[in-house]
Amino acid sequence: MWYDICMSKEKKSSSNSNLHKANKAKKDEFYTQLIDIEKELKHYKEQFKGKVVYCNCDDPFESNFFKYFASNFKALGLKKLIATSYKPSPIANTQLGLFGDDKSLVPAKGRPKTNANKFIINDVGDIDGNGAFDIQDIAEQLKANKNNEWSPMEGDGDFRSPESVELLKEADIVVSNPPFSLFREYISQLEEYNKKFLLIGNTNAITYKEIFKLIKDDRLRTGYTNFNVGMFFEVPDNWEKYHHIDESGKKIARVSTSCWFTNLEVEKHKQDIILYKKYDSNNYPKYDNYNGIEVSKVQEIPMDYTGVMGVPITFVDKYNPNQFEIIKFRKGDDEKDLSVNGKYPYFRILIRNKKPQK
Repeated sequence: MWYDICMSKEKKSSSNSNLHKANKAKKDEFYTQLIDIEKELKHYKEQFKGKVVYCNCDDPFESNFFKYFASNFKALGLKKLIATSYKPSPIANTQLGLFGDDKSLVPAKGRPKTNANKFIINDVGDIDGNGAFDIQDIAEQLKANKNNEWSPMEGDGDFRSPESVELLKEADIVVSNPPFSLFREYISQLEEYNKKFLLIGNTNAITYKEIFKLIKDDRLRTGYTNFNVGMFFEVPDNWEKYHHIDESGKKIARVSTSCWFTNLEVEKHKQDIILYKKYDSNNYPKYDNYNGIEVSKVQEIPMDYTGVMGVPITFVDKYNPNQFEIIKFRKGDDEKDLSVNGKYPYFRILIRNKKPQK
């Protein structure tokens, strides 16, 4: 799966700087680790039951998203799994198996390496007769086209192409790691077709007016994984700055500004933030250009304040629409950045407590 990197204005680590350069160089082959996918998706099992899942920015030969859904097809109760690659797989038709088998396979007619690929899984089962169902059964079924389909796409597999859009129409939930540079357009398409989604994106996307409006209207929220933690991604072999090499020999790099975005139900966003502080005018300065107070940390939100407060964007990861109302983002009455005593704090979200306590 591919991942475009954007620099955080607040976090400029050397690693992120290097990743930013990769974006400019179009070296964007960053693959989500299976452990991060499992950690997040375990919370949505009931919401996937009976659904058609579409991974539309995922090379089926390499994507851990595809591996996760294929191997958990029955456990999740999926109706269908669709996966398409945006561009040709570097290993398509060069290996017998899809998941690490090193035997060679002569490319079949109609499946040239120059094509993007489309995989559709309708059913899974124990095809090798070993009494268990595993990822190798999926590989064997795909090769045999038994109950499933593996075929080249006419175009390059771009999520905006007519082919991809037709597949999108079939889907109930889209799960992927789309290109950050096209995140606005990607979300806009999902909104247009009224699709549920679970995506990895850059935390800075919260600051986009299109994305922020969806959060404000409770039509988009962060996932279960704490978005302050970031995630580790598999990077190309020629990548120089990485954090470690895993047991399989793959280079792993951390991207601190990465998180999950979804419009599925997330239980943590139904839970109230526990508030301990009481309002004291000496501790909460007022903005120069807006009738509200500055709250520098989410845990310092006063429980008894009834006016408007400015909080850090980390608030979004804990936001419960039943507890708070989001008013606006960043700007004061003069449409300039919020300021305190002539100084400008980092981006703030203006909120109001719906349940003030005495």
